[in-house]
Amino acid sequence: MSGITIYEFDALMAAGSEAASGEGLHRVPDKVYGWLEDQCLRVAEDGEATWLRLNQRRGRRVVQVTSFVGVIRAPDGFQIEVLPKVGKAIGGGANEARQLLIDMLSCLQAFRHVETDSAKIAAARMPLLEVFIAEFLRAVEHIVKRGLRGDYSSRQDNLFAFRGKLLMAPHLHQNLYRADRFFTEHDEFSTDRPENRLLHAALRRALSFSAAQANQQLARELAFVFADVPVSTQPRTDFQRVRLDRGMGYYADALAWAHIILDEESPLTGKGGHRAPSLLFPMEAVFEAFVAKHLARQLARSLILKTQARSHHLVRHREQYWFRLKPDLLIRDRGRDALVLDTKWKLLDGLKASGADKYGLSQGDFYQLQAYGQSYLDGEGAVVLIYPKTAAFHQPLPVFEFPKSDGLRLWVLPFCLTSRRLAIPHGAPFAAAFGVGVIEPTPTR
Repeated sequence: MSGITIYEFDALMAAGSEAASGEGLHRVPDKVYGWLEDQCLRVAEDGEATWLRLNQRRGRRVVQVTSFVGVIRAPDGFQIEVLPKVGKAIGGGANEARQLLIDMLSCLQAFRHVETDSAKIAAARMPLLEVFIAEFLRAVEHIVKRGLRGDYSSRQDNLFAFRGKLLMAPHLHQNLYRADRFFTEHDEFSTDRPENRLLHAALRRALSFSAAQANQQLARELAFVFADVPVSTQPRTDFQRVRLDRGMGYYADALAWAHIILDEESPLTGKGGHRAPSLLFPMEAVFEAFVAKHLARQLARSLILKTQARSHHLVRHREQYWFRLKPDLLIRDRGRDALVLDTKWKLLDGLKASGADKYGLSQGDFYQLQAYGQSYLDGEGAVVLIYPKTAAFHQPLPVFEFPKSDGLRLWVLPFCLTSRRLAIPHGAPFAAAFGVGVIEPTPTR
């Protein structure tokens, strides 16, 4: 099973193309490229998240990935691993970018069960999909070592040996002339329960996905342990029947992985007639979750960090409120809104302030933050845009002022992905929120 590793916003072209490949331009088999073009058209028709788009490079048509990262798996098994572009910007290679992504994914709700230490070791020698499979196999191996859980269930059968309770009516009906049989009702211990059926099905599917010899060998060994357990044929129904009874907590991680493997559960999956399992994640959401988790640890204890606040709207029309304002992060102090923050997964250049560059900032983001400041802070205080820290953007930009809002200021700050801390400028009015003194809350209506 073959594949390639690329970065966000890299482009793909058919192997048979006459154009020369280069930085950010990669070749894939013609059949895979045709499938990718079909996916672009389907995405455009369905109005779904644009994880792929058609583009041109050097006069040739190409397929460009966007800000989604993870694994794209074509129907023939060819895998395209997409890593965060910041992996290149901070001077690392594919291994460093993969390890960084694993750290960031562990902050998402569906991936909080990832053992980052073992996953990062695996990331140094295998692609992302193999890392996920290895994590799943590790979780199943833990279950096998502790023992598969089973249930006693009532069963009726015509047996050669007497067990349980004799059911006289069916016994006389079937065994009137057979003294060697007993029709009984008895309790039988069985490992055939939804949790085990799901794990067996996920093991079989992981085995078909994996190309790593170590993963294949372990998957076969574990599947052998589940030989007496039927494979789940209706995963959705079995997931609804899952019961993590007392003493079954050790099943939780493996079932979380099974949910991802069987349902191909990710923010985006391949669909349609050429359905292919893919695990893709929008980096905006991944970065937001990563910042939220670690920023909360940087705050003064008296403050509360809220994610996706929804208490204000942009306008009111005919007694109805329209266009809900949802900043990524909101810091509150004693029940009052104190600081509004929004994360942006984009690479800035702190030296390009003049002309059309404007550091790479977006005018639309400034409009958005101004609306947040007016609604949540009554136009008085500070709003913050957070971007990933790179060599080109390693310190806060000078403060921005809104000419029509004398009391509102906007700060653009770098968040270090390795130290997991937000750079706080000296003298900023919100510096106290991050451990120095106590922040003064902005009065709200």
